[in-house]
Amino acid sequence: MKKTLLKTFSCLIFCTNFRLCIPLLGCAQKLDAIGKSKPLAITGGISTNQIAYFASGITDRRAPYNFFVSGNLNFDLYGWSVPLGFTYSNQSKGAFQQPFNQYGLTPTYKWVTGHVGYSSMSFSNYTMNGHLFLGVGADLAPLGPFKVSLMYGRLQKEVVVDENLSPGIEPAYRRMGYGMKASYSKNKDNIDLIIFKAKDNLNSNPTMPMDGLVTPQDNLVLGLNATKTLFKKLLVNAEFAASALTRNQTASIDSLGSNKVPNLGFLLRTNSSTALYTAYKIGVGYSEKKYTIGLGYERIAPEYKTLGAYYFANDFENVTANLTTRLLKDKLSLAVNAGVQHDDLRKAKQSTMKRFVGALNATYQASKKMNLNASYSNFQSFVNIRSNFNQINSLTPYDNLDTLNYTQISQNVSLSSTYLLSQSKEKSQIISTNVSYMTSADKQGGNVQQSGGQFYNINASYSLGLVPKNISFTASINANKNSVGVIHTSTFGPTLGVNKAFSIKN
Repeated sequence: MKKTLLKTFSCLIFCTNFRLCIPLLGCAQKLDAIGKSKPLAITGGISTNQIAYFASGITDRRAPYNFFVSGNLNFDLYGWSVPLGFTYSNQSKGAFQQPFNQYGLTPTYKWVTGHVGYSSMSFSNYTMNGHLFLGVGADLAPLGPFKVSLMYGRLQKEVVVDENLSPGIEPAYRRMGYGMKASYSKNKDNIDLIIFKAKDNLNSNPTMPMDGLVTPQDNLVLGLNATKTLFKKLLVNAEFAASALTRNQTASIDSLGSNKVPNLGFLLRTNSSTALYTAYKIGVGYSEKKYTIGLGYERIAPEYKTLGAYYFANDFENVTANLTTRLLKDKLSLAVNAGVQHDDLRKAKQSTMKRFVGALNATYQASKKMNLNASYSNFQSFVNIRSNFNQINSLTPYDNLDTLNYTQISQNVSLSSTYLLSQSKEKSQIISTNVSYMTSADKQGGNVQQSGGQFYNINASYSLGLVPKNISFTASINANKNSVGVIHTSTFGPTLGVNKAFSIKN
């Protein structure tokens, strides 16, 4: 048996902050590779960070010296991963971790990919989109234009709460779901038909409080995605979804017939809490050799919701445009994006928001060794607050006042460069710099408020890599200055880093 242990050591000095990460590992189990690959593989890593802290003019906010050690070990049995990890620091006691209490297998055999256990799948943005489920699924992708994806499983585990023992915990019903996505693709044209169903089990939580805060829901979502190429240069794409949602299965039947959603039997039983919502997005792009231009429109109805996604923004309309082009013999690349967004599609909110977003990015390859980049973005939000009195009677003393208008503006400018000093089989040397400036301002009634700020940041670094020895060194200087109202702060300090990777075989 061959064991490989990958170790990484790093040292940071005079850092203003730090971030410690343990990677999450995932892989697929290739059934047709059994017998061809090694049954057991062991991989892992260990890292250490050293941080020294100095402050002048203010009270010390942390210890002058801290160290952190972390490591992970992963056993891989025919593609089934069992990760383990540990951390140790002089700030806290050591800890042993088994990060995953949820396991999932993704076996593959030729054109069939299965999902067993805890998995997540995505059918489209508005239907099933990355929701974790416990169950089974499959992606069928044979040769030819047709492909199918299927899933069935538990989307949400029931949560039975005893208020005397666990106050503050929200109870929940067990939620089961299933879905299918059928696709047909030919050349660059594609069409997807999607159905997704999720329903809470009424009997899964007999201790559920009947206060109406948590209700059993039932959801049926139908989706259609299409992409079509016209005249070889024009690309049209569209995405549509309709979600019929019963927010409370125990609500009374709509005897007045005002509910426009028909009863669909086992797919969806409607009542007075059932409503139909829509979401759609349309985009058009035209490409030439030197440029690409596009237009987009998106609308998501108020209260749109699908139980196949954890969080969903609704009640907004987007209009966007973008342009990318290459100039100066393809050395200069430009990308421009602009859009307008607004909410309150029903004109029923007390406040409405309009938002403009614009961005420009330019990349210039000055030589084979030097690259330059510049970017600018402008984010602006406008809020108009309407009073109840203004809605009832337009002859109000507030008609001519604009103190209820609120605008927030944020601008960001960034310049960066990378220069390759040398590159060979023995070593590589790179110098990089970055300068950024951001400003934010609030306006109320046309007057600039004191809540805005300015933020400056400068960074310059040098990196040396010794390729045969798998070792690299980094040195950088960091400086930033922030001004928010009457508060002014500045930070300056160097960073030194060493990274070494090697393997042990036996």
